[in-house]
Amino acid sequence: MEEAIYELAGVSEVAVIGMDDAYWIEAIVAVVVPKEESGLTSEAVIAYCKEKLAKFKIPKRVVLTKQLPKNPSGKVLKRTLREQYSGKRMEKG
Repeated sequence: MEEAIYELAGVSEVAVIGMDDAYWIEAIVAVVVPKEESGLTSEAVIAYCKEKLAKFKIPKRVVLTKQLPKNPSGKVLKRTLREQYSGKRMEKG
């Protein structure tokens, strides 16, 4: 999924995580860092995914952010992302 989203123009970085969801039990959430001045929206990411991915792989939510948390070696800290966005209202796709 991350590779497919990286192909979208305007995406600088992306991390896909699973989040607790009342309806889905666990929902796919894409956390995307858009390129500066790209005008990328969460709706555009979901629309692109609908064209490129199987239905069950399409993120239920997309969060746009300025940067992803990383460890000193540059690896994205997905656990930190899950903690950061748990309990917050996110845009649904």
